[in-house]
Amino acid sequence: MSTYSAKAADIDKKWVMIDAEGLVVGRLATIVAMRLRGKHKPSYTPHVDDGDNVIIVNAAKIVLTGRKRDKKVYYHHTGFIGGIKERTAKSILEGKFPERIVEKAIERMLPRGPLGRQQLGNLRVYPGPAHPHAAQQPEVVDIGILNRKNRRSA
Repeated sequence: MSTYSAKAADIDKKWVMIDAEGLVVGRLATIVAMRLRGKHKPSYTPHVDDGDNVIIVNAAKIVLTGRKRDKKVYYHHTGFIGGIKERTAKSILEGKFPERIVEKAIERMLPRGPLGRQQLGNLRVYPGPAHPHAAQQPEVVDIGILNRKNRRSA
């Protein structure tokens, strides 16, 4: 008996929409990363992109537990000597692109390399309720009902 290995022609990609309003960032990111990789399917193959296309709306209304909103710091380096910069989660959420907190949380849960970048390309994150993917007829998935800890009030 041989191990099943999915081919690119055998893959059936679905479109899934998740409303992130009131959801905890890390819990949302783990579920979305699992869906992007395809680990929720019985046909999961580690070296093939067989995950779903995921649309996240209301990403600006996510919740950080504890005091992470004020204390969590995101770092990046400019490339110059002494060029390390930092921003708090609060400044990012109140800034121009609040959906980047969700994007980064999911990106850091995917594998690094060409396959991880390809899987990240199947993610679309929007800060508000509007999205341009109505033609794909996405299936709505409610993450909040999976576990009571997934949803918090702001």
